[in-house]
Amino acid sequence: MKTIKLSEASSVPIIGFGTWQLKGGVAVESVETALRSGYRHLDTADVYGNHLEVAAGIKNSGVARKDIFLTTKLWTESFQKDKVQATVERFLRELRTDYIDLLLMHWPNKQVFVGETLEAMDKLKDLGMVKEIGVSNFTIKLLEEALSTGIPFSNNQVEFHPSLNQKKLKGFCDQNKIVLTAYSPIAQGQDLKLPLIEKLSEKYNRSSSQVVLNWIISKGIVAIPRASKEEHIKDNLKTFDWEMDPADTVMIDQLNSNNRIVNPGFAPEWDEN
Repeated sequence: MKTIKLSEASSVPIIGFGTWQLKGGVAVESVETALRSGYRHLDTADVYGNHLEVAAGIKNSGVARKDIFLTTKLWTESFQKDKVQATVERFLRELRTDYIDLLLMHWPNKQVFVGETLEAMDKLKDLGMVKEIGVSNFTIKLLEEALSTGIPFSNNQVEFHPSLNQKKLKGFCDQNKIVLTAYSPIAQGQDLKLPLIEKLSEKYNRSSSQVVLNWIISKGIVAIPRASKEEHIKDNLKTFDWEMDPADTVMIDQLNSNNRIVNPGFAPEWDEN
């Protein structure tokens, strides 16, 4: 599978398996199916409440831990420097692993200076508990604040799909060597119904989901689609053996309507695109 370099020491598979809202037996089975189908990148978070299920799915799959890129996220209540290490130690127990490949701050927290959290996360790299660190749902302004600390981080995970094409944010991340990861890459199904996406699906004889994911990875963005049905899990992987005409990708670029789906009350003030 194609990968993107996060640092000199680490690369991330460009397609990952998202586990948001997957619970219980469905989560276990979905993770197992994803790994048996060829995924080697799993994305979870403390607030998802499914670390144990993800661990069980990994075990059931028979895929070696060293062959899996595992991402999880600290919730905002664990951002204080005296909480970070103990929280991640719990993550390791729950996920039945010795290390996390990528640890993210899940959302910005105005009550805790970002440098405090990043510094604590960075120390976990020295302890071998974490390989890479990053952030999630950070705007350009918040990324500038994080970069000003001088603590290196390699990833910003955000909502990104054709109807929320965050061009300015992507450009800023590229300039600062921050890899962008797209969650809700098909807009929780909404963008699959866009007329252009349906038209391109027919043109290339590919599913609408494959069209959208192909567009995302063509930009050098990591995508972490979530699915629970085996057919959809496997379909999302069929994104690498074909390319769209550049003119078609340009047309998809023009679909942006700032259609932000994930926008809780504590979200930051978003950038305009």
